[in-house]
Amino acid sequence: MRVIETTAPMTGRHRRLVFGGLMLAGLMSSLDATVLGTALPTIVGDLGGLDRLAWVSTAYVLATSVTVPLSGRLGDLFGRRRVLLTGLLGFLAGSAACGAAPTMTWLIVFRAVQGAAAGCLMSSMFALTGELFEPRERARYQGYSAIVFAVSSIAGPLAGGVLTDHASWRWVFYLNLPLGAAATAVIVPFLRLPAPKGRPRIDYPGIVLLGAAVTCFTLFTSWAGTRYAWGSPVVLSLAAASAVLFTVWVLAERTAAEPIIPPRLFRDRSFSVACAVAAVGGATGFGLATYLPMFFQVVGGVGATRSGLLLLPMMLALLASSVAAGKYIHRTGRYHRLPAASMAVSAAGIALLATMDARTGLVAAGCSMAVLGFGAGLSQQVVMLIAQQAAPHRDLGAASSGVFASRMLGTAAGMAVFGAVVSNRFAEEVVRRVPDGRVPAFGDAVRPEVLETLPAPVRDGVAEAFADAYSTLFVAALPVAAAGLAAALLLRHVPLARRGPED
Repeated sequence: MRVIETTAPMTGRHRRLVFGGLMLAGLMSSLDATVLGTALPTIVGDLGGLDRLAWVSTAYVLATSVTVPLSGRLGDLFGRRRVLLTGLLGFLAGSAACGAAPTMTWLIVFRAVQGAAAGCLMSSMFALTGELFEPRERARYQGYSAIVFAVSSIAGPLAGGVLTDHASWRWVFYLNLPLGAAATAVIVPFLRLPAPKGRPRIDYPGIVLLGAAVTCFTLFTSWAGTRYAWGSPVVLSLAAASAVLFTVWVLAERTAAEPIIPPRLFRDRSFSVACAVAAVGGATGFGLATYLPMFFQVVGGVGATRSGLLLLPMMLALLASSVAAGKYIHRTGRYHRLPAASMAVSAAGIALLATMDARTGLVAAGCSMAVLGFGAGLSQQVVMLIAQQAAPHRDLGAASSGVFASRMLGTAAGMAVFGAVVSNRFAEEVVRRVPDGRVPAFGDAVRPEVLETLPAPVRDGVAEAFADAYSTLFVAALPVAAAGLAAALLLRHVPLARRGPED
């Protein structure tokens, strides 16, 4: 039987310094998921390989999705310090290699290295926050970690554009080196955690099955409706393979000695509710946010950079509510109504967004997005606290990465399904609103350079068709938010345990 020692004594100042280093590491990895969008055209012009361009982003997302659940459990087995430092060194090496990549093929390979390391960083960030702070204090610090995602979603595309225009696209990757060096310099001397005792038994079948299932699911959600039609053999095969592999993995985990995500966690209602709310929050929050800049570009006629900035009200509201929720829990010790409030407010924001059309002003759209962002922030980090509260200490990393992986999979599924809703509805509406013979395909309608060449009546028809498609999208998202609300209402209040570094 494996025994894990309690956390080594660390002063409050050391814990705060380590948390600052974790924030830097999290910012570095989340920035790399958003920073490349504005640099990709220049990269293609320099390296070629237009036919493989999508893999630059897909390789990163795919590797991150696979390693998040795996690295959380490896931290439980081998020590979180080892996993975190492996992620830091791997990310720095991958960033340097990406910046020096001579061809598109090598860039894709090095992006996969970056993504795998990013999965280690993200899972370690949440698990170590749970390791370092007792539950009430932890809620406050996990609220602060929302800053990482809010900043990266806005600053990433802007930084990518500035560096590409005024330096080189290679500096998009080299920028990670000082950030990673600073994070390492803070974490290495102050993070003192004893390694787990005993010889861990690694669940190799579980690693292979879960990795294959997540790979198929990620490719399915990335390719369906974009690279391949929803009814194509490739998409149907990936969907079937992911379903079968997930089923086999669940069955295999029931008999594994050290399963990647122990089935015993799901016997606790709190953990199951946390995963469900995280998945719904990913779909209705981040999944919908992906398509909002496209709405402003096509319907509002704004540029790509400005459309990204128009998400600022949503991200600021998300940040404010996440920090406020953490402080509320820290002060009162109560948390069980926050996920339900999150789903209810998010549903209200989605309903407001469903009323948008071609005549909606930017102020009204910003207010509607702020409501959605505020709702998403109320459960953004709370679900992580709930999962960590429900899990025994030996499963802290598995519980943390399980919730984070649920959010990632929910986001991917939401993006795929909502994208299909928009494209199908647009195809129906554009035929009615655009003169015969001048109907653009969906892929052309969302490209500003194509829209600029169309006559005014055609552009107006495309904008109206796109607005109707988005109204349908938000109406379709309402049942998803309602399902999340129903799950959140099942959450019972369990007093926060006094479990932390002082105990």
